[in-house]
Amino acid sequence: VTTWIAVISNDGLVSDDYYKQGMTLNQRLQRDHKAEALGLHADVMRSENNLRLLIGAGADVKLPDVISVKLAHPTQAGQDQVVKMTSEGQGFYNGQITTGVTGRWIVSIEDPSGDWRLQGEWMVDSGEALRLVARSSK
Repeated sequence: VTTWIAVISNDGLVSDDYYKQGMTLNQRLQRDHKAEALGLHADVMRSENNLRLLIGAGADVKLPDVISVKLAHPTQAGQDQVVKMTSEGQGFYNGQITTGVTGRWIVSIEDPSGDWRLQGEWMVDSGEALRLVARSSK
């Protein structure tokens, strides 16, 4: 029984390519620095499978028409999903989650070109919006 459970479950705890992920750390930090320089911040809200996003930025920052929101489960990579968010104007974006999400998730918001990123942890069941503010670790 233990062998059967081990084979059918994808725990996602260990990355297959940990070395490559370590090498891209600097690139990820550069995106965090860029988000901070642009003065980006965001509020993420959920109602059932609808995901809504409000992004604010400093003056003279043009937000893209489409933004990606990645919801990553901390322990089960098989549940991760990327939500394509389309602009409704004035910093509002709307998208659909493909499956229900509960518990704790890592949220990453990225522009299509991969220049900047906002990231944080979200307790989805709390019913509160997630507030992300660009902060880079220096």
